[in-house]
Amino acid sequence: MSRSWSPRPRRRYAAPPRSLWRRLVDYGLAVIILGLLILLAARLDRVETRKTQGAAIVNDGDSITLGTERIRMRGIDAPEYTQTCRKNGADYSCGTLARQSLVRLIAGKPVSCTGWQRDRYGRLLGDCTAGGKDLNRAQVEAGWAVAYGDFESEEAIARAGKAGIWAGTFDQPQNWRDSHHGEVVEKKHGTLASIGDAVREIFRFW
Repeated sequence: MSRSWSPRPRRRYAAPPRSLWRRLVDYGLAVIILGLLILLAARLDRVETRKTQGAAIVNDGDSITLGTERIRMRGIDAPEYTQTCRKNGADYSCGTLARQSLVRLIAGKPVSCTGWQRDRYGRLLGDCTAGGKDLNRAQVEAGWAVAYGDFESEEAIARAGKAGIWAGTFDQPQNWRDSHHGEVVEKKHGTLASIGDAVREIFRFW
């Protein structure tokens, strides 16, 4: 005689129905998140790369003016215009020489700068060229600016060759500004700074 065996049916437990209040809260959160995403997308449309070009007024070794647009050259930091450095036991005006170096690199040619970030003073952080030459990179290569978030390999070559300010001793421009009250305070143009600038640029349109 054969016996047939069938498994006992499993009991299914249904989740208790959510209360009306819980469902309203969930729907409300979904609407808020969707609204924030739409608003963020609208703001991101306004964060765009800006391009400006023309005859440059050189302010110092890392900042210029094109028309009404003030440009702070991204990724580099040159001695401030009034800063002095030391070489062969004597002080010299390295800030003035850094400005002269940028003037020579531009050589009267039209300058074009592109960028989307702005610093706390409203200046565009720009990558600038003149006559096909990358001015940001060239200033570091010439030894008249230090890497400030970019161009570390170019700085290493300039330091090894004792180019520009590397021929003597100097305070890092950022440290010099910190010790001279009233000078412009600038933050490094690194990744974290870029994230902060992006957030500020998005909410600048509110």
